Amino acid sequence: MREIVLDTETTGISPNDGHRLVEIGCLELFNHVATGKTFHTYVDPERDMPEGAFKVHGLSEEFLRGKPKFADIVDEFLAFIGDDPLVIHNASFDMGFLNAELKKIGRTALPMARAIDTLDIARRKYPGAQNNLDALCRRFGVDNSGRTKHGALLDSELLAEVYLEMMGGRQPGLVLQADFGGPAAQKTARTPRPAPLPSRLTDAEREAHDAFIASLGGEPLWTAQTTD
Repeated sequence: MREIVLDTETTGISPNDGHRLVEIGCLELFNHVATGKTFHTYVDPERDMPEGAFKVHGLSEEFLRGKPKFADIVDEFLAFIGDDPLVIHNASFDMGFLNAELKKIGRTALPMARAIDTLDIARRKYPGAQNNLDALCRRFGVDNSGRTKHGALLDSELLAEVYLEMMGGRQPGLVLQADFGGPAAQKTARTPRPAPLPSRLTDAEREAHDAFIASLGGEPLWTAQTTD
């Protein structure tokens, strides 16, 4: 199963107030494992950068000027996400901005049904707790020390780890190895006993067992086996 973990940065809170996308970051999961495939781009919002938004992500108007416009990257973005589920923290925010940008250039909106909202999952699993991305990283021991400011690709990478933990975590001990003589097998190999343990059966139990087998009739298969 393919899933896309996605995050965006913007100039503000709502596209209804004229705010725009400035960054998109995505990474691919396949069967809940990161494949290393990512999509990342900055986007020229064609407007100023409010001070409040700049303090969140550190992307200035000067830095973004001359970056590709959304229309320039939309085909590559849509090709990367395909038709697969989108794992997003606070999905209504990111989907709202993406769909506002798609609407501006006459493209079809992304259905909300595609979104897996990790904020909603966290609120149901941990009611009353802090469930922002930093708090969830602390809960699961995910190293977010490099997150001094928000960044779409970095936040997608952190969210992917949080998402996998919320869905049950990785269980490397269950991975099957084709090479049974490899390191994992060597770690679990047991040293044979110098002498077999003595039988714990009493003579009376052994005689009762032999009598039961005899009552079945015929010769048991294991006594008919011969060795070379």
